[in-house]
Order: sequence, then structure tokens, then C-alpha cells
Amino acid sequence: MAASVVKCTRKTKELPKTESTQSNEGNWRWWLLLGTVLLITFATRFYKVTEPDHICWDETHFGKMGSWYINRTFFFDVHPPLGKMLIGLSGYLTGYNGTFPFEKPGDKYNETRYQGMRYFCTTLGALIMPMGFDTVYDLTHSHEAALLSAAYLIFDVGLLTLNQYILLDPILLFFMMASVWGMVKISKCTAAGGSYTFRWWCWLSLTGTMLSCTISVKFVGLFVVLLVGLHTASELWLILGDLAKPVLETIKQIACRAITLIVWPIMLYTLFFYIHLQVLNRSGNGDGFYSSAFQSRLIGNSLYNASMPRHVAYGALVTIKNHKTGGGYLHSHAHLYPKESGARQQQITTYTHKDDNNLWLIKPYNKQSVPGGKLKLLRNGDLLRLEHVVTKRNLHSHNEAAPMTKKHMQVTGYGEAGVGDANDIWRVLVVGGRTNQSIHTVTSRLMFVHYLQNCALTSSGKQLPKWGFEQQEVSCNHNVRDKFAQWNVEDNQHKQLPSVSFSVYAPGFFSRFLESHAVMLQGNAGLKPKEGEVTSQPWQWPINYRGQYFSGSSYRIYLLGNPIIWWSNLVFLALFVAVFLYNAIVQQRRAGQAAVNQQPIAEDQPAIGDICSCCPASSSESTQLVETSSASSGESQLEASMSLQAAAWLFVGWLLHYLPFWAMGRVLYFHHYFPALIFNSLLTGIMFNYIIRSLPKWMQHALLGTLLSVVAYSFVLFSPLAYGMTGPHANEPNSTMHKLKWMSTWEF
Repeated sequence: MAASVVKCTRKTKELPKTESTQSNEGNWRWWLLLGTVLLITFATRFYKVTEPDHICWDETHFGKMGSWYINRTFFFDVHPPLGKMLIGLSGYLTGYNGTFPFEKPGDKYNETRYQGMRYFCTTLGALIMPMGFDTVYDLTHSHEAALLSAAYLIFDVGLLTLNQYILLDPILLFFMMASVWGMVKISKCTAAGGSYTFRWWCWLSLTGTMLSCTISVKFVGLFVVLLVGLHTASELWLILGDLAKPVLETIKQIACRAITLIVWPIMLYTLFFYIHLQVLNRSGNGDGFYSSAFQSRLIGNSLYNASMPRHVAYGALVTIKNHKTGGGYLHSHAHLYPKESGARQQQITTYTHKDDNNLWLIKPYNKQSVPGGKLKLLRNGDLLRLEHVVTKRNLHSHNEAAPMTKKHMQVTGYGEAGVGDANDIWRVLVVGGRTNQSIHTVTSRLMFVHYLQNCALTSSGKQLPKWGFEQQEVSCNHNVRDKFAQWNVEDNQHKQLPSVSFSVYAPGFFSRFLESHAVMLQGNAGLKPKEGEVTSQPWQWPINYRGQYFSGSSYRIYLLGNPIIWWSNLVFLALFVAVFLYNAIVQQRRAGQAAVNQQPIAEDQPAIGDICSCCPASSSESTQLVETSSASSGESQLEASMSLQAAAWLFVGWLLHYLPFWAMGRVLYFHHYFPALIFNSLLTGIMFNYIIRSLPKWMQHALLGTLLSVVAYSFVLFSPLAYGMTGPHANEPNSTMHKLKWMSTWEF
């Protein structure tokens, strides 16, 4: 496969027969090793792929979302749509009808045809290993480094576990690895003089496509986009510095890469969202996260092709939605605030789903009921009361601190049968409105300012504890310029007002595209752990501190990395940093000595410390090395330089996929580390080969064979974590896994 693809069209001198024979032997070895990698990968990945036959971990989310795509039901999720669309498509093509509820982990699939979705995710996860093998080979031209890197990916039980289920992770990791693979192919083809050939354009287009797909699965795909961007900038800088080429060549290279790596991915990303919004055209449980105008495009929503009064009047039954991105409905229910959270009065919250507890009656401020027969429009500056329709209590505030935001005033439901006190009076203001202006459904942005406390009704965005059913806090802020204190009337029912069609307010694609992103980003930033949920911190991930249960029934699956692989990865990561710094210092000292002696550094001593490219700078250097009397020494140094340059780019990839999590405020899980793990495993293969390169060949093979044997044996020992465990837990002496519980934090 890749052996034929990576050859570029540049003409080279015909090799002597002995060298041609060596080249053929190398190709034969490459194909043999790739076949071995494929065989072992697919054997380990597809073994027991349909077991257990119940929902495991986040299959309850992503399987359900696949069902919603099949049923065309709109929903809200914090991730972009591509991965879930592919899951839904794979299920649809393999006979799944989208009716299984995916309610909770442990539920049996019974006769549901879930297997196709698992096979699809597992196939993409399995393709990571051959791409990793070929990537490392292209970076180093070393079969040994490529084989060890692939083995580290194949025999990690954590990566195996993550690949076998209906999840976004195998899809994300596949597209990420394909992006890096394409990046290296572009570099190799460019270095060999193959720019602007058909094959070069194909690799550029493939890489752009994979980048778009990666970020269309999860926003963390941005990290690999940054990696490819940095690598591309490095290559363009080298091309600009090549005085043998005109400046026009650099401009052409920039234009070609901008089209394929920037414009094309943006177009694809937009297309994926267009398909997403076209497919999910029916109202679902995610409607409330979006604006009233957005909801008017969803079939079955109360605003779809809606006919309701244009104006708001006293006596209307309304729902009031917070105008911020992802804002919920003003909501109440027959439960009181606890003693430690202010007055023991009825809770007022915002709730993102539609139900009868969102309905409010608009009443005059000075009457307990609406005068019959008289129609009076609600206008900017009016005083009013809002009565909760279900519980008959009025929206109320007083001089008590809010339960979560202590600088704000508490907002409650107060009174009996609509009768309350003066603290129930609010002034309604239209943002940017004229005096006495009438208030319109959906389009008028409103503020409700408390008459006595002079504070604005707001949604603080803070989540209430369990006693508040984890809904959003509503409070009253003395800062009336609070940007979250804006609301709009969504549903409006009044018998005396004529209804008009609201289809004219339905937004176009780009408005919905932008709003979708605002809602997703806000939802992502606000993710909090559920009660009893196991979370983790970034410092715990590289050391394999704690795993995560995928299935906690009698058939247990536990996500945990192979400790031999993970801990040795850290060793080789540290070795790389030490070796790279040492070589950088040595190179700097050489440059200083050469300046003192007024002599240039010898051409056969490459700049080992530079991070310049994945591949040799030009084929002429390689030709020169072969043709000189010091060919063996020069080639060895060039290979060492290539290995360190390659390891440096993989180290940058590891940093980009790991360090940002330290700055994230959202809830984090163990599986977030696996993209970084792939870069670390590829780096390990390169560094191992770099360290043993000066040893005799037989000793290199002996050390490689020993390490491969240890890694494979550790996989056999820990494979029950991925394939399923029964019987006693590992903390019990009679458990078959008791001796493998090397850390007290491991819970299998």
C-alpha cells in the first residue's frame, strides 16, 4: 500500500545492482511487517467485539444519538456532529432501525442490531496501527522503529478497550492519525522533488480532509490542526530559505497549501454542519438549548409554522426564555429552597426542556386578576406580576442572598392562589426600546427589574445542587446591565389577540451554524461531573494512576493502560528530552568552535538540534553521501538526525494534545489522554531505535525481540481488562487478577 504511494515522480540515478537488491529486500521486509501488523491488529481488535451484549459506558449517549439521526430527531450535544452522524449511518446501513432507547449502561441489547455500529468503530480504531507503522517508517526509514511503535499501539489494552465500543474516541483517533500520516507523506513527497504532481495533490487533499474530519468529531481535533499548521509553516520557511529556488516557488507552495489545508477543510466542516441541520429537522429534547428563532425551524416544535399573537397582552399565558446562548426557560416547581439557601419559599430556576412548569400568567401589578373583557397590551416600562400557572405562586424577590451567587438577591415563588405582596412587582423593559413601545413575541429582548429591590432578574449560569434538580440558578442582580438578564417571550397564548405566522422569523443556515457553535462551546465549558461519577486530573493520566469502568456488572470491562507500555513511554519521553538538549548543546558548541577557528562545520555533520523537517532536506544530500568515501558515517549521522527531528515533531504533538487540558475548567476523564498517548508511543519506537543504533545488528535485534516479548506478554496478562472479567475483584486474594493490582488506585 504505502510503499507504492510514497514514491514520487522525481527521476533519480539508477542504483547499482547490489543496492537495487537491498532496496527490493527492504520493500519485501516492509510488506511482511505491515502484513504482520495488520494481522495482529485485526485479530486483537475484533476478538469479542460484540461482548458484552449490553450497553457499556458512553454507548448510552452515542448509541442514542445515532438513533436520533436515524429518526431525524433534534438533540443537543457539546461535540460537533460528524462522529455521531457516522455512527448513525453505520447503524442504518447494517440494519439498526433506531428504536433501542439506550437508557443506561448495563441494559441488554437483546435482539437489537447494535453489532454494525461496534464493527464500524472498531474498524476505524484498528486502522490506526498500520498508519502509525507507516508514519514512523517514513520518518526514520527504520523497520525496527516502525515495528516497535506499532506494537506499542497494538498491545495497549487501554487503546484496545477504547476502540471496541460505540464511542467517538476511535473515530477521533483514526482521523487524527490519518492527518499525521498525510502530513508526513506531504513532507516526504515535497523533499523528494514531487511538488505539484498528482500524488502530491492527493496527499494534500487527503490531509485537509482528515483535519476537517478530526475537528468535526470533537473540538480537541484543533490540536492536530495546530500540529500540521506548525509543521507546514516549518516546511515553507525552509523552502523560502532555499536560495536555489525563486521566491515565486514559496508563494506557489503557500497558495497550494492554503487551498488544501485551510479553505478545503473549512468548506467540508461547514458541509458537515449543513447535513447535520438538514437531517435533524424534527423537534427533540435539545430544542430548549437554542433560541426561539432557531426552534421555529424544527418540525413538531410549538414555534414551527407557528401562529400566535404578535403582541403580548395582560392575561396572556407565556413561556419566558433567557436570551443568552443556551439559556433556559423561566421555571418553577412545587419544591422549596433548603434552610441554608435563603427563605424557605418555592424554587425558581431556568430549565432547558419544555414542560408545563414553564408557563406564566401576566397580571397587572395592582390587581390580583385580569379584568375580563378588556384587552390591554403590555408595554415598555409597565409594572406587572408573573404568576406561575401550575403552583399559583408569584415571581418574587427580597433582601435575601441567592443560594449560589451570594452577591445577588434570592428569587422565589411566593403567595397563595396568586395573592402575594409588593415584592412580587416587576417592571418590564425592552432593551433599546422606545417609551410605551408594545412588546412582541420572540423578537423583543426584555428585562424584568424588581420594583422595590431595583435588581434585574437574571440567570447566573450556576448549576444548583441535587436539591434544585441540577437546574440553573435564577437570581436578582443589582447590576441591571448584566448581559444574562435579558429574556424573550417564546410561547404566547391569548384568546382575544389575532394570531400571525412566525415563519418569517425562522433563521437561515449560517445563523443556525453560528448559534450551534455558541451553544456547543458554552455547554462544553460548563460540563460538571455527575454525582458519584469518577473523574480524573491531567497529572494522573501519564502515570496510569486510575482507570475507568466501562461495564460494572458481573461481566466487567475496565479502561486502564498497559502499565509496561505507559511507564516505559514516560522513560523514553524523558530520554528524548535529555538527548535532544544534549545534541542541541553539542551543536551550539561546535558552531562556537568553528567561529573561533574561522572554519565552517563539516557538511557531513548535520544540525542534529534543528527541528526542520520530517524528511531529508533534499535528495542531493543523500546522493552526495552515497557517492563519497565517508558514505557509511554520513548516512548514519543523517539517519540519527532524521530520527531526532521526527521524535521532536512527535514530542510537539504529545505536548499539544496533553498540556491544554491543564488549563481547562471543564470536567475531565481518563480517556482524554489517549490522543497524546499515540504520539508518545510513536516517539518510543523512534527513540529506542536511536539509542541502540550504534550496537551490532544482532544485539539490536536481540534487544528489540526482548522488548517486543515483554510488551506482548504484558498484553496477555492485562487483556482481561479489555475482553471481560468475571469472578472476584482484584482486591480479593482468590481473584485471578489479584497479582496484577500493582497500584491501590486500580479498581478492577
